[in-house]
Amino acid sequence: MMLDVNFHKKKVAFMTLGCKVNTYDSEAMMEIFEAAGYEVVAFSEVADVYVINTCTITNLGDQKSRKMMRKAKRLNSDGIICAVGCYVQASPDEVEKIQEVDLMIGTKNRHEILNYLDAHLKDHKKRDFVSDIMDEKIFEPMVISEVKRKTRAFIKIQEGCNQFCTYCIVPYARGPIRSRPMSDVVAEVVRVVNSGYREVILTGIHIASYGVDQGDSDLIDLMEELDKIPGLERIRLGSMEPKFVTEDRLKRLFLIKSFCPHFHLSLQSGSDTVLKRMARHYTTAEYLGIVKKIRAYFPLAALTTDVMVGFPGETVDEFNQTFAFIQAVAFYQIHVFKYSKRRGTKAADFPNQVDDDTKTKRGHILSELSQSLEVAFLKKNHGQKARVLFEAYTKGDSHQGHTENYIPVMFTSEEKIDGRIMELRVLYTQRYANKLTGNIL
Repeated sequence: MMLDVNFHKKKVAFMTLGCKVNTYDSEAMMEIFEAAGYEVVAFSEVADVYVINTCTITNLGDQKSRKMMRKAKRLNSDGIICAVGCYVQASPDEVEKIQEVDLMIGTKNRHEILNYLDAHLKDHKKRDFVSDIMDEKIFEPMVISEVKRKTRAFIKIQEGCNQFCTYCIVPYARGPIRSRPMSDVVAEVVRVVNSGYREVILTGIHIASYGVDQGDSDLIDLMEELDKIPGLERIRLGSMEPKFVTEDRLKRLFLIKSFCPHFHLSLQSGSDTVLKRMARHYTTAEYLGIVKKIRAYFPLAALTTDVMVGFPGETVDEFNQTFAFIQAVAFYQIHVFKYSKRRGTKAADFPNQVDDDTKTKRGHILSELSQSLEVAFLKKNHGQKARVLFEAYTKGDSHQGHTENYIPVMFTSEEKIDGRIMELRVLYTQRYANKLTGNIL
């Protein structure tokens, strides 16, 4: 049999912007292309198709999305540019004006991407496949059969959000909550564990709402089922709403042997008046009470969060209240970001919009506070016994892993230990700015 030298295997390149949910969605689409015979190549290479999975959480996300669309066309002027995801869903009129884009797909029916591509190839006309997401009820069957990361697997368990915070475009970009059937989640976790993975991270747009639309289960029910899977050592949670964490749920989490005590509790502001304008459904007193309950069950739980600076009308006093509240909680890490006006949200029309210089200064202040709190938490863990999952080899026989409460640990070993869990005595030293080291017990 002679090789056809004229055969050209089609190539597809992906650029994923934004959150871990987008990463999962992109990997699911990659598998669809691979099953059709495409080769997935780096975005910097010449490809037949470029898929830009967009983000719209901030203005910067929009800008990066547009930039990548235009960059793809420069890489191959004959390539088909497919814009997918949140920015396309939320602002189809803007994407429509971008000449480089050939196909537009929002956050619905992405599993049909090859059919949409075939439709375009018939006449090479620009096509808009964005459809209304607000009445969607079914979790889209976007599933990964082969995890591309090394030691932990992200598992998408739900889609959408019903919160409608005044600043957030996500409910309009992702639609209402849709939970993935528990049996499908369990099957995927079994598959990745059988492939050698020891840890899974449950992710979604609003994971605390998992099961609400189904009515017969919730996130803790799902975790209890996953905990029964032989070989699964760790279950880690993505970001969640504070008020999901109740005394009863903490009791149940405490009994889940694979649960990792890392709580990313969304805060946004430490000022009650700002929280009210944001339409966040908790007060700082309630939040602090939840934190105390968590630490009663998990004394060394890592508490991380998101904090927004410069929300419309944020005064100096309100910012100072946020600063003081962050100190009171003593978070491990804080993701600080500036408020970004999003068209279509209530806050976009609020008076007293804060200028960008003020946002930048406040962001720097909180980032410095975050750094000091991070060091304090590392020191709090000094001398503790910890089970570390090693993920990456660096250099000089150095390996990096993470504890169950998600602290990075450096360890020197001549052995190949990637993918192994080792029990170590973890130590704080000034050698590493934001990591611990470990010694064999």
